[in-house]
Amino acid sequence: MLKTRESRDTWLFWIAALLIVGAGIGLRDPWPADEPRFALAAKQMVESGDWLFPHRGIELYSDKPPMLMWLQATFFDIFRNWRVAFLLPSLLATLMTLACVKDLGKRLWTPKIGLWAAWAVLLAFQFTYQAKKAQIDPLVTGFITLANYGLLRHLLLGPNWRWWWIGWFAAGLGTITKGVGVLALLMLAPAIYASVRGWQSRGERMALHVRDWRFWIAPLFFVAAMALWLLPMVSAVQARHDPVYDAYLNDILFHQTAKRYAQSWDHAQPAWYFIVVIVGMWLPAMLALPWAIPAWRRRLQRHDARYLLPLVWGALMVVFFSIPSGKRDVYIMPVLPMWGLVLAPLLPGLLRKAWPRRLLAIAMSVMAIGFVAGGALMAFGHSKSITRFLTDRGLESGAGIGWMLLAMGAGVIVALAWWRRRLEIATIVSLGTMWILFSVFGYPLLNDSSSARGLMRDVGARIGPDAQLAMLGWKEQNLLMADRPAVNFGFTRDMQVQTADAIHWLQADPEHRWLLVQDTALPKCIPQSALELVPHANRRTWYLVRGGAAMACPH
Repeated sequence: MLKTRESRDTWLFWIAALLIVGAGIGLRDPWPADEPRFALAAKQMVESGDWLFPHRGIELYSDKPPMLMWLQATFFDIFRNWRVAFLLPSLLATLMTLACVKDLGKRLWTPKIGLWAAWAVLLAFQFTYQAKKAQIDPLVTGFITLANYGLLRHLLLGPNWRWWWIGWFAAGLGTITKGVGVLALLMLAPAIYASVRGWQSRGERMALHVRDWRFWIAPLFFVAAMALWLLPMVSAVQARHDPVYDAYLNDILFHQTAKRYAQSWDHAQPAWYFIVVIVGMWLPAMLALPWAIPAWRRRLQRHDARYLLPLVWGALMVVFFSIPSGKRDVYIMPVLPMWGLVLAPLLPGLLRKAWPRRLLAIAMSVMAIGFVAGGALMAFGHSKSITRFLTDRGLESGAGIGWMLLAMGAGVIVALAWWRRRLEIATIVSLGTMWILFSVFGYPLLNDSSSARGLMRDVGARIGPDAQLAMLGWKEQNLLMADRPAVNFGFTRDMQVQTADAIHWLQADPEHRWLLVQDTALPKCIPQSALELVPHANRRTWYLVRGGAAMACPH
């Protein structure tokens, strides 16, 4: 009976995870800020055949390694549909993360604890929100979690040399996905301490097994994983003898990694920023922190390495990212799976206590009130703030969004009423309903303006099928959503140089050429009477300029 129940609960979890994370795939295009950039680079890989060097328009794109773009391009080759392909890497990485957490919880404690750990991670707001986006962070979180899984299988349940090597190899894959993947190896710091001090795991003393030669060859697997990208990329740069590619190599290896960490140039936040992220964005599981912290302390006092390694590794990660001034909430997302893992053994007991139950019920009730109030304002309200929101988002009406929010609120209320004695089930149903409703109904409602699909469709209709189109002051979603091959003059190049090139391009064939330009990049020589306003999208204002209007500009 226990095995049957365990199997049933496992199947229910995976069905729920697939529905929550996978709902909406195929219903939307890439949305800013980062999704269109990676999808555009992947699309250009497929079209050009150059998979080694990502491009953004006519420029090399050196902000991130190409791992995510490779996967998106690969899935496009399989499914021939960008709306499906661009989200699949995040979906698969998320399922891999949950599988690692669930199995590790099962092996370190019990199958039930493994499921609690997986649910705690899946339902955390930041995790689900990012899992449904096509950014690098779900993918790097997946590789870091796989690395942690391999290392902990050896350190806490070993020796297991195969998983020890896989852990190092996964850390290397994480590094060529995003440089921070190497931080998975920080797990060695608490592991060394625990081994020296005689800490235990499942009643046995933890050991590194450093006298075995198989321990010391693990770094070779890390290097081998990084060489999959670095070796062909560096060789190709050296073979080209091109300053542009030399600059790409320098930027991606040094400027975007060590220099970006040491001299952060954006996203400035205070040192305590990540405390707010943990408390505010890792809900609902982190509501248990007031009771979890003293419980963790007691287990650490008993020298239980199962808690020491994930907790200290996560703390080191938080400290590492708190040092530079530039911070984003996603930087510490890889910590969430490990902290969810060590929180899980405490959750069944905590949910039998009065105050943790009350706190969870209050949080869910506040969420229901927020959905109902927000939905009513969107569906029936006419305030200036709502009008401004709809204008900024390029939406004609807020009724659809309002009814969606009301449905979310109703879902939470019904779940709390029906499962008031099983708040964990009410929470799963409430949050699952919220994400599925948003995916199935919210994606189509917001897609045209969020993705620039509506803007570029209108542009194509205005200029006609035979016209040529160029862009100035463009964003990645504009080039990605264009209904024809569109000319661009660079993305990071000096704007005066881009403007001069755009004017010359228009003047070369004024009868057939059009320029889509953002209001902030309008050439001063173009008369106002020649500007055609197009729909507001992505909170920006855009104009169309016909080639003849550029004849007034200097030749």
